[in-house]
Amino acid sequence: MVVRRIGRHRFSEISLGRLFASFKIRAKEIPHWFAWNFAPFARENMKRISRYKNIHLGKRCFIVANGPSLKQTDLNLLANEITFGMNRIYLLFEQIPFRPTYYVTMNELILEQFAREIERLAMPMFLNWNRRSLFNSKAENIVYLKAKMSISDFFQYNLTEPTVVGGTVTFAALQIAYYMGFHEVILVGLDHNYVEKGTPNKTEVRSAEQDQSHFHPQYFPKGFKWQLPDLLRSEIDFGIARNAFESDGRKIYDATIGGKCEVFEKIAYPSLFD
Repeated sequence: MVVRRIGRHRFSEISLGRLFASFKIRAKEIPHWFAWNFAPFARENMKRISRYKNIHLGKRCFIVANGPSLKQTDLNLLANEITFGMNRIYLLFEQIPFRPTYYVTMNELILEQFAREIERLAMPMFLNWNRRSLFNSKAENIVYLKAKMSISDFFQYNLTEPTVVGGTVTFAALQIAYYMGFHEVILVGLDHNYVEKGTPNKTEVRSAEQDQSHFHPQYFPKGFKWQLPDLLRSEIDFGIARNAFESDGRKIYDATIGGKCEVFEKIAYPSLFD
């Protein structure tokens, strides 16, 4: 049986309603695209991005995702490592001393609903250009990346160009890690498993009292908007990232305790430390 596709989408998944919604999203993109290319602040932002090119050449880093397995992961072992935290990782800060070296979030719903929490973070941050108006443009620790909409996802080697976020912020973090020159990336907290079931990428209001799919019960609180992740698209993106790294002699390992992702080579978390 031949399944016909346009990019990652099946023909059967494409409807007039979906096409119209896609057109509306692209229409809203026009002012952001124009600003990215022509606004005075865009030039300053490009300089900020360029400063990170190969800044950690040949080193290793850890990308800390937000799955429940973090509750079983001793993040204190990362005290002397270069790390990336994502989305609402800061909810851990009241419980443990761990602080990531860098912070990444591209999800517009998270930026819209938790901007005041995010702006208090002191480490260098990589945020979505489309939500730059929520933050102080003079904040020296913020770098903005332009999210690119595409039919087929790809790996962006040059972050001064629009970057595909894909199905997960982890894909964005992997592209940032590559741009910085890391030779080895270890993933933790990438459970790749959600209690909630439904339509991926559909914006919904949370009804459950507790969030069971992340490390904190109030990660996405009741009454807040969220989108169920697209695990299939995430796996496609992870495969793209793995190929990009390995084609350049680099490596991505998955040290998540009990993680369900099968794309990357597994490695035992405790074995990574003396």
